[in-house]
Amino acid sequence: MFKFFRRKKEKEEKKEVPEKEQLKSPQEEPPKEVEEPQKEEKKSGFFSRFKKEGFFEKFKKGLAKTKERLSETFSDLFEVDRVVDLETLEELEENLILADLGVDTTLALLEPFKDRVLKGESLTTRELKNFLREQMLSFLKEADSEFPPSGSPGVLFFLGVNGVGKTTTIAKIGKKLKQEGFSVVFVAADTFRAAAIDQLKRWGDRIGVPVIALQEGADPGAVIYQGITYAQKHNADVVLIDTAGRLHTKYNLIEELKKMVRVVNKLVPEESQENIIVLDATTGQNALNQVEHFSQAVPIHSAIITKMDGTAKGGVAIAISHKFNLPIRFIGLGEKEDDLVPFDKKAFVSAILPN
Repeated sequence: MFKFFRRKKEKEEKKEVPEKEQLKSPQEEPPKEVEEPQKEEKKSGFFSRFKKEGFFEKFKKGLAKTKERLSETFSDLFEVDRVVDLETLEELEENLILADLGVDTTLALLEPFKDRVLKGESLTTRELKNFLREQMLSFLKEADSEFPPSGSPGVLFFLGVNGVGKTTTIAKIGKKLKQEGFSVVFVAADTFRAAAIDQLKRWGDRIGVPVIALQEGADPGAVIYQGITYAQKHNADVVLIDTAGRLHTKYNLIEELKKMVRVVNKLVPEESQENIIVLDATTGQNALNQVEHFSQAVPIHSAIITKMDGTAKGGVAIAISHKFNLPIRFIGLGEKEDDLVPFDKKAFVSAILPN
């Protein structure tokens, strides 16, 4: 857990990646390599920045609204240890659904316990609380692959509708990777919006990461091709790809995403790729519809959930992980850079269902 990011070997040769790269057309050759800015000294570890404020405390603060929605139910239910009846379970179901676990996940969560009550077992609220905590933990899947994926380069392919914070999330992760000693390249493959290209360029300028971009309206596949080949030429470790999220043109978006993935597959082996969907927690159950939609085009490997601190719908994280068998890589617990934190399911469950 506390080695969430792969660390680069201290004695590894310094890799030269130009500070910024902008290509004018698919046929144009990349400009000559410029001198790479001095890399920052390696940090003591990814979680060292959380020492002033405990990691579990950050989760508790960020999930305060979700906990507040559930606290009245939980405090009444678990304050005194007593025998659980069906009325109690039905009330609990209603409140979990309101916290955006959703109907299917809530029923799956409580069904084993409810079956035991229906069979006549005398079970207490203390047993229910322990059961609920263990069920939530089991519903939250853990990633079984390293992050970022190793390769020459490793590729992080970001999906999500417009407005979920996708580009900002890419920038935050890129900066953290750079601080950990990885050489990073951004690829602006959302060519349908000039604002998206400009935003990624500004982030690249701010944190010293090269940005591969073409003009608005260019072929996204061409941008990705040039971005990955550029990274290969300059021995970059990780490529982070921004993509479009226009749900109002569903068919075209899906076909475009399929094409982009085919380009990546031709250049990088699958084990060096991770497709990440970025979701806005404030959209609640609509986030599940977005995962369903994007998974029609691209195999999704993990999720990032932003704006978790601004909603009482934090239960959607459990629903997404359970329904789609998706690990959650990061969650956003605030606006600051350090508020995008690696997801820890024990900290998450403890924050909304404390001992």
